[in-house]
Amino acid sequence: MGLFDKKNCDICGGKIGMLGNRKLEDGNCCKDCASRLSPFFSERRKSTVADINAQLAYRQENMGAVAEFRTTRTLGQGTKVLLDEDSGKFMVTKARRLEDENPDVLDFSQVTGCNIEVREQSRELKQRNKEGKEVSYIPPRWEYKFDFECLIHVNHPWFNEIRFNVNDRTINVQTTGSRSMTTGGRSITAGGRSLTTGSRIQQSGGAEIGRGNNDYRNAEALGNEIKNALTQVRRQVRTEAAAASAPKTAQTCPLCGATCIPDASGRCEYCGGAMG
Repeated sequence: MGLFDKKNCDICGGKIGMLGNRKLEDGNCCKDCASRLSPFFSERRKSTVADINAQLAYRQENMGAVAEFRTTRTLGQGTKVLLDEDSGKFMVTKARRLEDENPDVLDFSQVTGCNIEVREQSRELKQRNKEGKEVSYIPPRWEYKFDFECLIHVNHPWFNEIRFNVNDRTINVQTTGSRSMTTGGRSITAGGRSLTTGSRIQQSGGAEIGRGNNDYRNAEALGNEIKNALTQVRRQVRTEAAAASAPKTAQTCPLCGATCIPDASGRCEYCGGAMG
């Protein structure tokens, strides 16, 4: 077969157009079938045809979970964490129409951890002197770029982490020493020392400088809110699971005086009264 010979999708059986093939470990997948996989799934090339069929079956079942999902709390900007606290489930998505996107619905118990990471870039801004050479401003001017990334660790059959940016656009901050400069609606006044290594310039105290900016503080607060919410529901679910599995002890019914172990609803097995 030639390099550009058309192939059939081993998932749906349809023809795969030019540049539409998505390679699998033991076959081929068309872009339409690949688009129905979880957006958090990153192991397609190492997956077999059987693996992909199994995940697509799960994704089909997930549509039912999306239909039953009832949002009780929303956290985030562009990408949002939606909580259904009544059913103990959550999803991460930027979709406006959930039924079209089919975001993965997870149980609170599947969360194993949550971290907020700040990606920071910095560079010194230069100007040209009368000879046309680049020189530093006096005092030096710096540009910072910040992105807050949320990393949710999960116990899931098809992926083990969910990554997304907390802020919906990169936070830009420029400093001018003793004066402030505005860029893209964001400004800050700050100083600091710098360390130059080759072509890369690192400015100390990036987080301190960032916290002087409203967008930075808002993204930091939102990231911590998401982390705390997921950590709290995870702790609550595990506490409830531990309590449910703990051995039950006999109690004296305050109504009939019988000694018994309360049933699942906490009632006396003899008179049916509430025991606590």
